[in-house]
Amino acid sequence: MSLRTGVANGGTAKDSATSLSNGSQEKQKMLLASDTGHFSMIRALHLADLITELNGFCGFMSILSSMRYCLGPPTQYGPIWTALAFMPFGLFFDFMDGKVARWRGKSSLMGQELDSLADLSQSYGPVVPETAKEVLLSTTLTLTSPLQISFGVSPAVCAFALGLRTQLDTLLLAFFVLCGLTRLARFNVTVVALPKDASGKSKYFEGTPIPTSLAIVAMMAVWVGNGWVGEGNLPGGVLGKGGLAEVHPVVGVFVGWGCMMVSKSIHIPKP
Repeated sequence: MSLRTGVANGGTAKDSATSLSNGSQEKQKMLLASDTGHFSMIRALHLADLITELNGFCGFMSILSSMRYCLGPPTQYGPIWTALAFMPFGLFFDFMDGKVARWRGKSSLMGQELDSLADLSQSYGPVVPETAKEVLLSTTLTLTSPLQISFGVSPAVCAFALGLRTQLDTLLLAFFVLCGLTRLARFNVTVVALPKDASGKSKYFEGTPIPTSLAIVAMMAVWVGNGWVGEGNLPGGVLGKGGLAEVHPVVGVFVGWGCMMVSKSIHIPKP
């Protein structure tokens, strides 16, 4: 990735790009700290930040749609189809925010903080970049805030709505969500240390990226399409019915996916 900036006065492209990025962050700091000015926070947001917010919007709307399905007749699939449809749109906005950040050549402090706010988790703080590429890399990585909502919480809530509702089911769905949260935290912490190619981009993903959970979303879409919905109708049936260990074996897909996300031995080459 590169910053679209020229080189002047004999400086290097890296120095010029870093200066531009730092200037962008300083301007954002001034807008946020200002005591006067209308809509200063809105004006401080960068275009990539707004696109990231749309990702979070898709995740939240997916969750509400799943809840709406739970409130209505189980044979009315409109809300659950809506819940499933919002998640791929989240992937689109996740893809676009990084593209826009690189195109505009601007780093964002607000984008760095969106991660902890949207994940509703403790913030570990941004990695301090040393080069122009790392400045923009830290921006696009910490803009992964709604990933946990769109690709972690939303699929789990959707699965609950479709029938994975026993006590053990919900504990295992929580395991899946926590694996996604842990995977994102590790990604932000270790990305600078991972092997890089000539362009400065990491050579591989450590563990499966959390957006791959869309494969589970596709699986649930098949369930809905075939009417395999409800605690007694899910593929694989139910084990230990009526007992404390009552569980739907299909929840094992979520457990396995969670383990793959946090795996350190799985290396998926980046495109």
